[in-house]
Amino acid sequence: MDRRKSLKLIFTGAVAAPIAIAGCKTDDKKTGTAKTDDPTFNLDRNPDEVKYEKGLLAQEKFFTDHELATITILADIIIPKDDVSGSASEAKVPAFIEFIVKDMPNHQVPMKGGLRWLDMQCLKRYEKTFKDCNQQQQIELVDMIAYPKKAKPEMSQGAIFFSLMRDLTASGFYTSEIGVKDLGYAGNKVNQWNGVPDEVLQQYKMAYTEKELKECVSFKKTDG
Repeated sequence: MDRRKSLKLIFTGAVAAPIAIAGCKTDDKKTGTAKTDDPTFNLDRNPDEVKYEKGLLAQEKFFTDHELATITILADIIIPKDDVSGSASEAKVPAFIEFIVKDMPNHQVPMKGGLRWLDMQCLKRYEKTFKDCNQQQQIELVDMIAYPKKAKPEMSQGAIFFSLMRDLTASGFYTSEIGVKDLGYAGNKVNQWNGVPDEVLQQYKMAYTEKELKECVSFKKTDG
């Protein structure tokens, strides 16, 4: 199952956070244009699904450069680089979120509104947008919204947004190549069956026939 189908199972409900704040001036000009490169898919896909996803990928960017920069910072706060694996941005989580909000439009208002809410809070506290704050200031604000049960009532909108951001980040990261390796998932591997162990056969007073040994249990036993 591909990411899109997996996420539709994960995100069964829309986050209702209609935040309309228009007092923050940021570099919101959309610089993205429709993509002309024809994307390729390495896995076998249903032709209709390929056509649909190519259409999504060809659309103009949904997030502005400013918003994508903010998403990148947040994603790397949620899943930073460590000794085991790369960060969320190295796993291309921001591009994943860009794709998902096009595929699942119910996330568009919560994400846009949440990013604007974040910038407004930073402008009030630090006189800078979130992406322009220093790391200490960014973490300070994130700590206010990262734990919904501990968040103050006036920070509830931010907590809703951050929960969605965390879900999207984790889903994007752990369905990426980096994330799968981080989990240690090796997938299906070819194995060889050497038959029921001799001690088990003896326990149940059973034995293979000569025909079974010749035709069915013919692998050479290996160590381990």
